[in-house]
Amino acid sequence: MSVSAPPSLTGSFTPELFAAHLATVSHLPAWWLERKRAAYEKFATLPLPTRTDESWRFATLTGLKLDGYALPAPASPDQLGHAPIGIAKAGKLVLANNRLVAQESIAAELARRGVIFETLQNALLKHGDLVKAHLLAQPAKQGSEKFSALHTALLTDGAFIYLPRGVELDEPLAVFHYARGAGAAVFPHTLVIAEENTRASVVDFYRSADDGAHFACGQNDLYAGHGAQLTYAAAQTWSRETLSFQSNSTVARRDARVQSMNLHLGGRQSRHESHSQLQAPGAHSEMLALTVAHGHQEFDQRTLQIHQAPHTSSNLLYKNALLDHAKTIFSGLIVVDPDAQKTDAYQSNRNLMLSDDAEANSLPGLEIQANDVRCTHGATSSRIDPEQEFYLQARGIRKDDAGELLTFGFFEEVLSKLASEPLHDAFRDLIKAKFKQ
Repeated sequence: MSVSAPPSLTGSFTPELFAAHLATVSHLPAWWLERKRAAYEKFATLPLPTRTDESWRFATLTGLKLDGYALPAPASPDQLGHAPIGIAKAGKLVLANNRLVAQESIAAELARRGVIFETLQNALLKHGDLVKAHLLAQPAKQGSEKFSALHTALLTDGAFIYLPRGVELDEPLAVFHYARGAGAAVFPHTLVIAEENTRASVVDFYRSADDGAHFACGQNDLYAGHGAQLTYAAAQTWSRETLSFQSNSTVARRDARVQSMNLHLGGRQSRHESHSQLQAPGAHSEMLALTVAHGHQEFDQRTLQIHQAPHTSSNLLYKNALLDHAKTIFSGLIVVDPDAQKTDAYQSNRNLMLSDDAEANSLPGLEIQANDVRCTHGATSSRIDPEQEFYLQARGIRKDDAGELLTFGFFEEVLSKLASEPLHDAFRDLIKAKFKQ
């Protein structure tokens, strides 16, 4: 299949670049290569977002140019400045510029019990049917179809995690995704399949190894089988010049419980879409996010909670702290299907305005087709309580430090929901580092 497209629509991601990429992954299964070809054709056909697209309402579209990027050369571990995160791990993968550069394997006992923790390329070759059933199984629905297609077309490698029935992990599996080099385009991916009655935590870290202008277009797939308990956490600290798109898809089956926590700190312009499907009775999804936006950063967050079965529940809490001229957008929708009676869903977006020049936009929404449900949503934007600030200053704390302390108090409601204290502390340290920039 040959694909041609106007350069204005493909930018750096030309048919020639795609053909060169396809040659590097020609050893992978035919079904995957065909899916990649179809995805590139879709990417080349779809236009960039426009001001009339409701799913891009309030977003700054002038910065969504796809020029000046390239698939980067391999990076070595010593070029990354890789820093430990201070938490014990059951295993670790480090990927840089779309390739594996370091690995800490899981314990032999876990491997004997059927746990798989390896690269996505290896999984495609060794566990093709399993990957085919879950990899990018849920189509993009929140406005980034063009970028989702580009991700599929140029996805080189990622992390694959499989948890067989009944397995429980006491420590998290950690995956680090790096971009290095001016104009580097990276396509991180993490696929997690948690079978019945499993319990595990997975942590993704998205990082830049330098201050260059990168393009990050990532996705993940989380599948929680009947009775599974899955915690997923991600921290994004791309460079301040990075254009970032990230799409998260969660499927929860009967009595499964999935907690998803995302920390947004880096990037020039970052869009994050999170899509949670509750497909069987008793399924529960908790969607959490924290954002610190300063300078001229823009963080665009779009969420979708779909209740497809009765007696399901979801809880969403997104908190943003805005400084300087920063901008945030939250657009969330709770959808309740006709048969999803006894649904219990909640959605809240709260913005802490730390500057007169910052801008926060909130668009919570409901689409309910059942008549016996409890669904609520809300959004607030407020400033630091001057009495609280004065109280701290009266005790010798500088104004800037007082504001930082009160901001951490604002964030603690979300951070405290992480059961892992070391992970809580690691995320808190990342937020502190952001305030020092």
